[in-house]
Amino acid sequence: MSDAPSKIKLFESHHVRAEWDAEHEKWWFSVLDTIAILTDQPDYKKVRNYWKWLKNKLNAEGSQLVSATNQLKLVAADGKRYKTDVLDTEQVLRLIQSIPSPKAEPFKLWLAQVGSERLDETADPELSIDRAVQNYQRMGYSEQWINQRLKSIEVRKALTDEWDKAGVQQGQEYAALTDLMSRTWSGLSIRDYKQHKGLKKENLRDHMTNTELVLNMLAEVAATDIAQVRQPQGFAESAQAAQEGAQTAKAARLQLEKSTGRKVVSPRNAKQLGTQQAPEKPLLPSAPPDAPKENDDA
Repeated sequence: MSDAPSKIKLFESHHVRAEWDAEHEKWWFSVLDTIAILTDQPDYKKVRNYWKWLKNKLNAEGSQLVSATNQLKLVAADGKRYKTDVLDTEQVLRLIQSIPSPKAEPFKLWLAQVGSERLDETADPELSIDRAVQNYQRMGYSEQWINQRLKSIEVRKALTDEWDKAGVQQGQEYAALTDLMSRTWSGLSIRDYKQHKGLKKENLRDHMTNTELVLNMLAEVAATDIAQVRQPQGFAESAQAAQEGAQTAKAARLQLEKSTGRKVVSPRNAKQLGTQQAPEKPLLPSAPPDAPKENDDA
């Protein structure tokens, strides 16, 4: 089964965690996310209890669905990856038959669409870029923001390629380095950054302003350049390169905030970014001459 990072798929306005299995050429979908949609239940504790009850019921009926369930590490609301039950497309269709829901038929059509899109994108990779652009346009993002976001994906890929070369493990070590870089350049951990924007499971970068995206890219480009020169080995050496790269972005952030009198790290999320309705952060209060400088280790 693939070790590729999990993806977030959208069914209507609901998030469905999924992972593409390149070896077997199929998608794996989170069982809990699927059940939450079919039962229209936002409380994940109740969703887990429903799945536990349903598994017992299916086992009692002699169904093979439960035994066919796999587990993958998918990203949870806290940004960490935990093992959770997953089913492939065919198995999800069988699961749907066991849950009376008005969303059953629309969900079946959505599953077919997801599968079709993946096959199309395998044949023509540019389609995935086109679909990403269309999704962002539907959300109301500006063309400038979309271009920056697509560039940020390319920049991120270059950095993770260097981490792969250094032997950094996907999952917890990737997350730890990403968090280190965020804390260094922005002053906030990924978790705190999401809370600042009122986010939970959402992708943080999809909710960054143009300036935030550019500074985050600067941190990653600098970290990539440093790694290419030093050729770090292992997590510790990669962390040093990552932090130094992020320091470059921090210096730029502090200079920009000094020049504009405005905070770079914004509480605005995608809803406000798309509609451009949220006001900018108020001007920073003027510091007295003897005020302590911002801690460079933040």
